[in-house]
Amino acid sequence: MNVAVDRFAGRTVIVTGGGSGIGLATVERIVAEGGRVVAVDISAERLDALAASLGDAVIPVAGDLTDPAVVDRAVAAAGATIDGLVNNAGIMDGFEPTAEITDETWARVMAVNVTAVMTLTRAVLVRMLEHGRGSIVNVSSEAGQRGSAAGTPYTTSKHAVNGFTLSTAFFYTPKGIRCNAVAPGPVQTNIEAPFHSQWAGERLGPLFQSNIPPVAQPDQLAAAVTWLLSDESSNVSGAILPVDGGWAAI
Repeated sequence: MNVAVDRFAGRTVIVTGGGSGIGLATVERIVAEGGRVVAVDISAERLDALAASLGDAVIPVAGDLTDPAVVDRAVAAAGATIDGLVNNAGIMDGFEPTAEITDETWARVMAVNVTAVMTLTRAVLVRMLEHGRGSIVNVSSEAGQRGSAAGTPYTTSKHAVNGFTLSTAFFYTPKGIRCNAVAPGPVQTNIEAPFHSQWAGERLGPLFQSNIPPVAQPDQLAAAVTWLLSDESSNVSGAILPVDGGWAAI
């Protein structure tokens, strides 16, 4: 990991899904570059390990972000100033096509991938607007760029994240608050993605075998996320940045 010394010195960033995968790599990079991180994760065990590893630079907040009380705790833990927000927490579907979606799957995917992103961003914006600056990075997906990378629930949720990113950038860039998203392809994380549909396997299987680039490592995504968070991307807002090994070009 090539770090920029003190790029986040004196800054506080909230990172969701901070206990593993892209979120963990992002937390580690921000701390290595001088920042302070409120790491939110559903697993208290993962957060305890993270705090033990990185020390006082990490403030752990364990809980499910679909619970408004967890959103409130994360914002309170950050203190008076929130310089950045990384909406990374998310879940997959079971690659269900539309006719096979259960109400439970649809509701859970939308709650975690869309509604929780909105509620935390809404709360953080209050603090950012008070100070006239901030940077928000949403972790979307290649599935938000096409219809052939996941099931219908996950695909819909990530298209929603892209729209949320663009609208937020439109309204708040003039206020000094930037909003962007990264769109990863396959990444080595702990998110499970089993096929629950025979038809989806038949439809997506050949595409996955021929088109998907090699699996990326979380630190490759963290490099893009932290660039968008930092002042190095000060003229970038409203971007959906593919970080997918070239999949977007296929």
